Amino acid sequence: MKVTVKGAGVAGLTLAFELVGRGAEVAVVERRERIAGNASWQAGGMLAPWCERESAEETVLTLGRLAADWWGAALPGHVERQGTLVLAPSRDAAELDRFAARTTGHRLLDGDSVAALEPDLAGRFGRGLFFAQEAHLDPRRALRTLAEKLAAAGVHFAFGYGAVRMPGVPDFVADCTGMEATNPALRSVRGEMLLLRTRDVSLSRPVRLLHPRFPVYVVPRAGGLFMVGATMIESDATGPVTARSAMELLNAAYTLHPAFAEAEIVEAGVGLRPAFPDNLPRVERKGNHIAINGLYRHGFLLAPAMARQAADLMLDHDSNKEPVHEAHH
Repeated sequence: MKVTVKGAGVAGLTLAFELVGRGAEVAVVERRERIAGNASWQAGGMLAPWCERESAEETVLTLGRLAADWWGAALPGHVERQGTLVLAPSRDAAELDRFAARTTGHRLLDGDSVAALEPDLAGRFGRGLFFAQEAHLDPRRALRTLAEKLAAAGVHFAFGYGAVRMPGVPDFVADCTGMEATNPALRSVRGEMLLLRTRDVSLSRPVRLLHPRFPVYVVPRAGGLFMVGATMIESDATGPVTARSAMELLNAAYTLHPAFAEAEIVEAGVGLRPAFPDNLPRVERKGNHIAINGLYRHGFLLAPAMARQAADLMLDHDSNKEPVHEAHH
């Protein structure tokens, strides 16, 4: 089976990986000139279905709980299984109780237990929640490595929407282009992030800092880097990070640890995340066209499950069937 995948973000690359593993011949076409710049590039990379359940449907937990295993098998050595730490300043202690009541898979920590997990935070927080089953990865490293593995496996890549070298007409075309897709049901949710560098803070896992108006997360990466994000603004504006968002993100990082005040701002990025009205992803089929979209803020968490659904639809296809809509039920 020949498949052309449009889009080299996390949805497109995970679908290509699923298809190659099942013996398909795959070509990936991407509007950009390289693996960079899309919403996936600006992601936090948290594989945190239990935490996400606080504000998402049960489906996100059901589909996302196997994501760490998928990524670990696809990209050995890329997944950090250190769990997630959820904290709140003492003035926002009620937010921690609310978060605990809306989630499962955690245990309550006192100040000493917080310090045992993250020594640099000793004495700063009296309580916390620890989600031990969660994991994280570096999205940029993961995207680059996945693309390299696919190319080595014979996947044809065409950047800048160049010509695809795969001979013949594809059996399926899969649209994984996110906000570039012409789907009137989609809306854009703008996410802003900062990439900071400091050697004065060390974290072993993502930390979510709760705030009634502006909860944020801080995700450690290699080389003293920390990703701080992310806003959720109902907007399709692609312009730079706003001053207000930058101040909120920096204030949150400073609240977590004052040493972030001296950190270098390496990057300020914006990603437009595609979402359907229910904030749940969909795999849709019409004839020999498949679409994966609406991953919202759960790209790396839900892409493996959606890729499997899409690959199943293609491999079990019947050209005479009516259009199929799969995904979140």
